[in-house]
Amino acid sequence: MQNKLRSSRAQPVTGPDHHAHKILPASASNSVQFDRLQALFDRSFKAARVGIWECTLPDQSITWTDTVYDLFELEPGSPLLRQDTVDMYKPESRRKLTELRSAALCEGDGFTLDAQIITAKGNLRWIRITAIVEREGGKPVRIFGMKQDITAEKNTFEHIRKLAETDAVTGLASRMKFEAVLDDAVAGQMSKPQALLLVDLDGFKAINDTLGHQAGDECLKDAGRRIVEAAPAATLIARLGGDEFAIILECNSPAALEVIGRRIVTNLECWVGSYPAKLKISGSVGAALIVPGMPAKDIFASADRALYAVKAKGKNGLELSLSSDPMADVA
Repeated sequence: MQNKLRSSRAQPVTGPDHHAHKILPASASNSVQFDRLQALFDRSFKAARVGIWECTLPDQSITWTDTVYDLFELEPGSPLLRQDTVDMYKPESRRKLTELRSAALCEGDGFTLDAQIITAKGNLRWIRITAIVEREGGKPVRIFGMKQDITAEKNTFEHIRKLAETDAVTGLASRMKFEAVLDDAVAGQMSKPQALLLVDLDGFKAINDTLGHQAGDECLKDAGRRIVEAAPAATLIARLGGDEFAIILECNSPAALEVIGRRIVTNLECWVGSYPAKLKISGSVGAALIVPGMPAKDIFASADRALYAVKAKGKNGLELSLSSDPMADVA
């Protein structure tokens, strides 16, 4: 059967039964029923890409069912050395596996881990490992469990995550992603000082009202491209919604922030459409240095006040908020 345990040892398997998951029949009279259920059980494991594994201690001899060989893209029944299989895990997964396994053998009864491997054929794959430690006299004598292919599950999750973190119109980061990165910046998790710039497009409503929403979407895409051109090394460029954009970038002084901000303002100024429906687009930008430890909402509020100061002065310009006091007025 597919899940027949295959061992690298010369002697018979001594830990689990011939089938690690086999169900013993209650009597000879229901043997046909048992065989049918056993076949269904094995087929279910195969369909779910689940295999059984064991490692005896202290000799570290390992035994796999055929499905586990398939997960690692190794020939079923081929010799197994534990270190060779561990080397197939990606470094971070290998580190976590070593840590969890050591802790379980010392004092625990098992663990579960989602890990990445590079198969014998060079393919990247996600597997879910469950492990149980068997002890005799308080000492671990065997560790065993299941390995399941969860690559499709992980790929689906990653696709959903990317959709949530990406603005559908411009392809820039979404507001959700922006908030996460801003939180990292204020928590001091960036290696270098950062700044926040908020951008509103001046004249965007007229584009939508006069030329239509399709032209408005193209205008947003073009504005995103222009911001990227003006700040190519930005940590993050996001569309917050409507005609609002945000940039988080490396910056350690007001002077450097002003240079970048002015470049964004200049790059955003353009004309959309053709005569007689030719409309001007520009950008109002408010900026603030990110102070680690200062609440994200207060830094955002500082940049937002600077942005509205620009609008109050006639738009198409830059204002810096240089105060670390969230209640201070913008100069």
